[in-house]
Amino acid sequence: MAMCEDGLLCNFSRCRARLSGFAWVTACSHVFCDRHGSGEFSRAPALCPACQSALAGKLDIVRTELSPSEEYKAMVLAGLRPQLILDIAARALAFWTYQIHQERMYQEYSYSKAEGRLRQMEKVYTQQIQGKELEVSNSRGEVSSLKKLLEEYKKQYSEISEKLMERNRQYQKLQGLYDSLRLRSMAMSSEGEPPMPAGPPGAHFGLPLGGMSKFAPAETTVGKGSGEGDFRLRPSFFGSPVPDGPGGFFGFSPGDDRAPHHQHQASNPGPSCSFRMKKM
Repeated sequence: MAMCEDGLLCNFSRCRARLSGFAWVTACSHVFCDRHGSGEFSRAPALCPACQSALAGKLDIVRTELSPSEEYKAMVLAGLRPQLILDIAARALAFWTYQIHQERMYQEYSYSKAEGRLRQMEKVYTQQIQGKELEVSNSRGEVSSLKKLLEEYKKQYSEISEKLMERNRQYQKLQGLYDSLRLRSMAMSSEGEPPMPAGPPGAHFGLPLGGMSKFAPAETTVGKGSGEGDFRLRPSFFGSPVPDGPGGFFGFSPGDDRAPHHQHQASNPGPSCSFRMKKM
């Protein structure tokens, strides 16, 4: 705490207030404000609150007015010899110099103590700042990696979306083809049209055949039955399904004669026919 420009400070450790009005001055060169001086020096034996010195003398404690009147200043040293007046003034100046020196020492002590606390706090805050900077650096690295991962996910999502759209287009195309085939079959079944001539699978419905002609169904012998010479032929994987009965998906009208149909199949075998032969 800085020295006041126009007065001294109370030497009581918990006060340090600027002196005004009346002050208590001790023989050990300490001064106190009127409030703390009245409280401390009212007890016996009187001890200096600053240095704990015993103040037993009659003039060891003096209550003085800091701003005396003009009449007091005119009469307090009147009649004294110059040497005595100078001695009194020198003692008063020595008291003032001592107070200034004590205040300077107190300020230096306070400054060094505050500087030590400041260095300690600066060290702690530096460590905390370094830790926070490390956390920020790690967080930035995590954010960068997450951004890269997000970009990869976006790319994968875009690819999957394109594939899904393509599958949806294929599905819509197949669904339309299936609906048209189903409606055509229903129309044929209701109008009683004759069965379609034998031919490669899908040739009657406008399906692209491509290289399907080279996959001719090969009839293989499944096995012999209980009777001698019994055998049964079954079309291979690429053969057409067995014709359904009346009212089926590819069914025929009830009025069709099955015998001519079988004769027609026997005379015109094709890859779309599926039949069973059993030797009697």
